Amino acid sequence: MLVENGGRCLLARHKGSAAGSYSTLAGFVGVSESLEDAVRREVAEETGVPVGTVTYLASQGWPFPSGLMIGFRATAMAESVHVDGEEVIEARWFSRDELARHAAAGGRLGREDSIDRYLLRSWLEEQADCQTAPRTCG
Repeated sequence: MLVENGGRCLLARHKGSAAGSYSTLAGFVGVSESLEDAVRREVAEETGVPVGTVTYLASQGWPFPSGLMIGFRATAMAESVHVDGEEVIEARWFSRDELARHAAAGGRLGREDSIDRYLLRSWLEEQADCQTAPRTCG
């Protein structure tokens, strides 16, 4: 889930990950829960950030535990972050410039085998598209 607000995206450091290693948020869909509601619930549980609009972007087969990863973009309705301390131990907002600098310095943009890399790269590419064709950006 790529959560964004005002040109920034919310990334998290999950329990067990290296310091400075950030990725998009992720979670599971509960029984009788819509995909959009699962996004809202998971983001709120892990970071305390309420989410409004949720838009489907892509999907990917995932062998652990024989599942399907579904990529969404979500719009945050607040900026204040309060991590759960169990799954997520740190979360913060990144501008596109900050994320691009992180990547240029050798920082990882998601797992190579995971949809979060696609979500982050496509979000960063929007900035490049706006710089080359500003009339197409709002």
